[in-house]
Amino acid sequence: MQSRRLGRTGNMSSMITFGGAALSGTSQVETDATVEIALRNGVNHFDVAPSYGEAELRLAPSIRKHRAEIFLACKTEKRTKEEASAELRRSLERLAVRQIDLYQLHALDDPRELDVALGQEGAIEAILEARDAGLVRYIGITGHRPSTQVEALRRFDFDTVMFPLNFVLRGHRVPENDYGPLLAMADEKDVGRIAIKAIARGRWHNNNQHPYRTWYEPFDEQRSIDLALWFTLSQDITTAVMPGDARLIPKVLDAGQRFQELGEAEQNLLVQSAGSLKPLWPQ
Repeated sequence: MQSRRLGRTGNMSSMITFGGAALSGTSQVETDATVEIALRNGVNHFDVAPSYGEAELRLAPSIRKHRAEIFLACKTEKRTKEEASAELRRSLERLAVRQIDLYQLHALDDPRELDVALGQEGAIEAILEARDAGLVRYIGITGHRPSTQVEALRRFDFDTVMFPLNFVLRGHRVPENDYGPLLAMADEKDVGRIAIKAIARGRWHNNNQHPYRTWYEPFDEQRSIDLALWFTLSQDITTAVMPGDARLIPKVLDAGQRFQELGEAEQNLLVQSAGSLKPLWPQ
């Protein structure tokens, strides 16, 4: 698995990030096996969150066993200092670690929540105190609305930013989903760029009946996954997060191992093919 520099952190992250959301419904045995497969394929960047069910607890044994090999990222959806501090310490306990490499303000799309999180007694104060105490090393932000994240990067020197990037979004580009300005600002500020939803095809047509645990419909044929992932990895990003269903991980790892950078013509053809698909945003 190739690796790329995660912005100013200097960490050489694998091009594929292990997404803890895939562990939200797996057993310990399944989790251990999935993690081992990822490690054998060269994945060294792992991302988890309290909102992913028991994923922190499921991941803890593997983290303990392979801590030196893993760049560990976690998140919080709390917006106040008191709440974020409590959740951070709980994550440290559940993961059974003394330090988290990257701690991120999670799913921060609402500008009003950004005001709270970055304001007085906001979550950022708790994270900064944790960094000073050696509990976290770097600070990031995640979300699905590029304009909010652009504003976040203007206000605070985040080390990383996580956001959706796929060819379907590019094929239906509007201000609400245009990741271009965010990508440019992150590059200018040497912020690590982490892509999500690389293999998202669109929203489920029937939310009550679908074969995967992902909240969106993923591409699931190998060739489609190859092209979707390669498009994302051909942009100016560091790493792309796996989908939230462990059954898709082997195909994503396979595509990652065989990564081929797509030229402009190939990218354009993919973008044109998205015309019949509906992007995740806008709804």
